[in-house]
Amino acid sequence: MSRSVAESVLVVGASRGIGLELVRQYRAQGAAVVATARDDAGLARLQALGAKALRIDVTELASVAGLAWQIDGEAFDTVVINAGVYGPKALSALQAPGRDDFDQVMRTNVLGPMQVVPQLVDALAPQARLGIITSRMGSIGARTNGQGWLYRASKAAANSVLRDLAFALDGRALCVALHPGWVRTDMGGEGADLSVEQSATGLRAVLAELTPADHGRFFDQDGQALPW
Repeated sequence: MSRSVAESVLVVGASRGIGLELVRQYRAQGAAVVATARDDAGLARLQALGAKALRIDVTELASVAGLAWQIDGEAFDTVVINAGVYGPKALSALQAPGRDDFDQVMRTNVLGPMQVVPQLVDALAPQARLGIITSRMGSIGARTNGQGWLYRASKAAANSVLRDLAFALDGRALCVALHPGWVRTDMGGEGADLSVEQSATGLRAVLAELTPADHGRFFDQDGQALPW
């Protein structure tokens, strides 16, 4: 369900996968979309969809610091922070991550939204919807194994970031953490349950249907509440 054909949307981390598909779907419904990517190929894909493409690397403060002036004057109804990496897929509990892997995953998945959101607060429309794509793997209450513990730790931390943002933006925006499902992307692999089209469609519906009672909560792409 779309909020309005005049909706204004920002997607951070949209060069491929779910982020790119969100841009495609929002553009198809008539929304004005600003989206970010780190490289020329990603920027070209966004421009081909009719989005305003911005070069942003969420891990680099100097890059993120330029976001505020690039979106000056915007009033986004919907913001999705999608940038994320998995890191070493075979890494499980008791296998210590290397420093470079740790830095890459934590800087992207945790530092990224912590640096990005303060830059876009002034560009939020009244009662905007802000979603951070985290993961069910970051849920402590739903956890059943220790596989991918670096990624899990980063997404648990991203959930914490969302909860704090919900306090800070209470009355200004409806903020939620979102699990996109197990999706057939480079990260999810070919055996995953959902296509990127299905995941993006579900995420858009969840964001469009948020109410004040949902503020600061954690949902999957079907709108089901998840435990922290």
